[in-house]
Amino acid sequence: MILAAASITNPSYKPTNLHTFLLASCIMIIHSVISSMPTRWLAQFNSAGSTFNFLAVIAVLIMIPAGTDRPERGLSRFTPSSKVWGTIHQGTSFPPGICVLMSFIGVIWTMSGYSAPFHLSEECSNANVAAPRAIIATSTIGGVLGWALQLVVAYTVVDIPAVVASPLGQPFAAYLMQCMTQKMALCILALTVIAGFSMGQGCMLAASRVTFAYARDDVFPGSNIWKVVNPYTKTPVNAVWGNAFIGICLLTLIFGGNLAVGALFSIGGIAAFISFTIPIAIRVLFVGDRFRPGPWNLGKYSIACGTIACSFVALMIPVLCFPSVTGSQLTAKTMNWTSLCYGGSMFIIICWWFISAHKWFRGPKVNVEHMMIGRDAIVVDGQEVASIDDSDGGNVSSDKIVKS
Repeated sequence: MILAAASITNPSYKPTNLHTFLLASCIMIIHSVISSMPTRWLAQFNSAGSTFNFLAVIAVLIMIPAGTDRPERGLSRFTPSSKVWGTIHQGTSFPPGICVLMSFIGVIWTMSGYSAPFHLSEECSNANVAAPRAIIATSTIGGVLGWALQLVVAYTVVDIPAVVASPLGQPFAAYLMQCMTQKMALCILALTVIAGFSMGQGCMLAASRVTFAYARDDVFPGSNIWKVVNPYTKTPVNAVWGNAFIGICLLTLIFGGNLAVGALFSIGGIAAFISFTIPIAIRVLFVGDRFRPGPWNLGKYSIACGTIACSFVALMIPVLCFPSVTGSQLTAKTMNWTSLCYGGSMFIIICWWFISAHKWFRGPKVNVEHMMIGRDAIVVDGQEVASIDDSDGGNVSSDKIVKS
């Protein structure tokens, strides 16, 4: 998005793969520095970022309809409703019904961010309420505002094929240039870049906590390194920078072209989708009346909601693997490699489980001794009998017992 803005400002500038790699690496390093900070600082940064994102979306929803220059281009101010609601732009070789389902792919990938609250639950107070509340708020607000933005785009876009084929390489930037002045488009792009930076930092933060959790269970090679909690920040700094290193290594796929990058990103949507659904499916299909609800639960609607969720995922998993073209147009470059990339990696993991991991993995380990919530814990016989809360001047509290 930043390089697209640079190309808009200076049409003679053509970003190269090296420029993209260096810029992305720089941003990832900045994200890692921020994610290495103490939990209290991270909370403030993410609160500010979330607030900005919300306000930025509201601003964009107002700016685009108010600032569109479609009339100056000889067009009506907005696309007629009959065309918006009565026309399906297929964009693929599949029938319209399948095309509609395939259009969910981008939304699924985007909405997967609601996993962050439970990745950070160990650093929350009252996590069994705060985490699900954050998930509900994130998915609801994101869904409503995202739908509103889609409507705004549908009513103002001029030429969809031109947006997709734009040399800018960023469809949103190309769309803005179709219906707005350059200054207005750059203003909205600036808001988008800042919002994207904030979301990227949140992804780095969540990824580091996932890495820490797996390393704590000794799943990774070198887990003793990745599960170390920095004694000053009380955060898994090693896991942050381990993720940054792997991320920068993966960025080298940029030099392999769109096929290599597409193969990597194709895993994101389906992997997150399936990982979210597995515990829901277990609860619906196997646990039954043995389920013990927490303080935040769906009550009598739990089974119904879980069944609908699992059914939708079962429907969408094959769709996520469809290529955009069929027949003679289907080549190695146009193929959707999701099934191979995700299926291949899962096959290796399953083989690893049956060959080795099932012999030593015994489930998640107690975490109180790792000091992941910004306080020191006194652990006796597998129980946290007292805690030293940094936010309370080092006072010792014993109002909570956590069993290992």
